[in-house]
Amino acid sequence: MGDTDPTGPVMDRDEVDRALARLGAEHEAVETSLLALQDHAGRRLLEGARLTGRTAERWTATEASITLLWTYFDAYADALRTAREIRARRRWSSREDLVELTELLRGECVTVAGSATATATANAPTPHGRPGNRLSERYSLAALVERMNELYASSLDTVVAADAVWSALPARIDLLAAELRRTRRLAHPVGVRPGEHPAGDDLERITRSLTALREQVVSDPLAFWKPAEGSSAPGGGRPDTTVYDREARALEEVRREIDAVLAVRQDSEKRIVRLRDVLSRADRTLAEARTARGEVLAKIAATEVPVVSGPPTVLQEQLAAAAEYRRHAQWHRLSPLLESLEQKAEDELERARESLTAVTAPLAIRAELRGRLDAYKAKVSRHGLAEDAVLVERYERARRMLWSAPCDLRVAREAVLRYQHAVAELLGTAPRVPGQGMPEEHGGPGA
Repeated sequence: MGDTDPTGPVMDRDEVDRALARLGAEHEAVETSLLALQDHAGRRLLEGARLTGRTAERWTATEASITLLWTYFDAYADALRTAREIRARRRWSSREDLVELTELLRGECVTVAGSATATATANAPTPHGRPGNRLSERYSLAALVERMNELYASSLDTVVAADAVWSALPARIDLLAAELRRTRRLAHPVGVRPGEHPAGDDLERITRSLTALREQVVSDPLAFWKPAEGSSAPGGGRPDTTVYDREARALEEVRREIDAVLAVRQDSEKRIVRLRDVLSRADRTLAEARTARGEVLAKIAATEVPVVSGPPTVLQEQLAAAAEYRRHAQWHRLSPLLESLEQKAEDELERARESLTAVTAPLAIRAELRGRLDAYKAKVSRHGLAEDAVLVERYERARRMLWSAPCDLRVAREAVLRYQHAVAELLGTAPRVPGQGMPEEHGGPGA
């Protein structure tokens, strides 16, 4: 076979038939893809939407690409139909037919020209750096298929990305907005309102943010699309849910705050009653301590008795404020106040108990010395020494010290120890070292 420049050697009949079969299959594949793109839900949504921002720019270019795709496809189909007609002229194609088919199947024989494509080529991407404002271009069938694949991939990427965002985000935003409305209905009756509670301000901010987010997603979905790194497949990526996720977390925090306030509303009465009881017990304990202090000062001499303070009026005022908050359903203010009051009331009760213990310590010491003295007297009686003159004299002296008012604890303690020593000497047992407590058989703390 001879050469035909620039297409190379003339194709034989078998090569022509194989080329026509391959190009026919590519024609069907391109047509199927174009029809699927034409019917794609995302493309229909893009056509009918009022777009802004990045999506508006990309859709303008994509529409031009789709128009150009159909123009290219029609030119491709015309060239393929012409080649098939030439091949069908004869069963055994002549050399002239083969030369013409070689030029048609391998050469740049497809011309895309005319005013019909001028608008499309003005906005569509151009191949191989060619100017976009040319009114005619020549392609080989193989180059035209490659070009159509490029335009189809970029167009499908735009359509699939926009459709993915629209399919994912608006529905989720609507669900979150419905949850937000339910939360607001719960919040207002318990006083969680804008300007009155931080959570109320958060609800207002989340409402504004979700409204703006939905408008942006609907008008500019591609602004919320994250392409997959390293992926060249059309539609490779995922919707960007960063803003949505942030507001969902914020709403969940508000819900927890409202749940806490609702819990306060349900058990606030019991908690206030419990607080009144704790503070009342603290007051009674302090009153008992003041009474005991007077008794100690009257009955015990030469001892330091701590001063007993009065009940704190601040806690009573705060408890009255808590009751007022409950009466006016100001649960958001009642919640932190109750938590603070509960801890302070327990601290106040503990302080009152410690004060009573400190004030009555001298009386406890006197009672311990009295018990010790009686215990030793009983021991002496069991051993038949109750009539011993020394023991009787020391017992009576200690007893007068302990049962007289005011009682000098230091002198009384010494008198009890002398009695103990006398008993120990008579019984032949070692006496306890002063200050080390009672004999083992009686137990209890030392004086």
